[in-house]
Amino acid sequence: MVLKRAKSVLDIEAQSIKDLKKNLGKDFIKAIDLLASCKGRVVVSGMGKTGLIGRKIAATMSSTGTPSTWLHAAEALHGDLGQVTKQDVVILISHSGETEETKRLIPLIKRIKIKSIALTGNSQSSLGRYCDVTLNVGVKKEGCPLGLAPMASTTVTLAMGDALAACLIDRKGFKKENFAFFHPGGSLGRNLLLRVEDIMRTGKYYSIAKPDAKVKDVLLAITRARCGSACIVDNKGKLRGIFTDGDLRRHLKSDANLLNAQIKNVMTKSPTTVSKDQLAAEAMRTLQEKCIDEAPVIDRKGKSVGLLDVQDLLKAGIV
Repeated sequence: MVLKRAKSVLDIEAQSIKDLKKNLGKDFIKAIDLLASCKGRVVVSGMGKTGLIGRKIAATMSSTGTPSTWLHAAEALHGDLGQVTKQDVVILISHSGETEETKRLIPLIKRIKIKSIALTGNSQSSLGRYCDVTLNVGVKKEGCPLGLAPMASTTVTLAMGDALAACLIDRKGFKKENFAFFHPGGSLGRNLLLRVEDIMRTGKYYSIAKPDAKVKDVLLAITRARCGSACIVDNKGKLRGIFTDGDLRRHLKSDANLLNAQIKNVMTKSPTTVSKDQLAAEAMRTLQEKCIDEAPVIDRKGKSVGLLDVQDLLKAGIV
């Protein structure tokens, strides 16, 4: 019985979204034109369960390049309408189209002379008739077994909001980089905004040596820095090579006096490098393509300024 009911609710809501496609037409295009040309904010308002959906629609638009805000319909009638300006566009949500608090906003919005979009299940309602653009989000049946709690109706309203937001992304040319700017704490933000200099190893965790240094001294420096390599630099700080544990293993077989050899004779010359200004995600791809775990970090003048380790990239969430 439980699974049967659950599947029934999902079937009803899935079918309601499919039916919603039939309601898309000229009015939807008008809504996109209004929202795309809005010079202020998109103000989304409603009550109850549809109000909660409105919050999500406003949040989605804000994070995808369309400045938006949520306005509680009841609070709007008690002073919060002062948030709305002539440059805004208002989206009013009410499945019946006759929700008292939402309906009472219409003449007030008309007085401010701003455009309004209705999301309602009844195009002939007060909301449907008096808003500048009406989008039908009606459903044939709710998922609630009592037919009382809004389920399918809130689902299709949310879907309509997503459709509006997606089309605005296209219309405004919103890019992944823009999205990352608004989501710096998310994985996408880290991948697109974090730079090599933000996570590279410096100071005591970064081992450097001069070309004439002995291998044994460089190994001690690497151990102190707790890293797997040392950057070899000249007197001006320019990178001349890198010495890794791989270099050590390769030369151990052929040089019995390796520990006393000069590092310039056993280092890897012209190593793969990354720029300190480079995006961390790009640097990660470089390390993966070259099948290396570490790379010297250089500035625009070719000076060695740090060391990038793949483990630090992984810890930062760069994949």
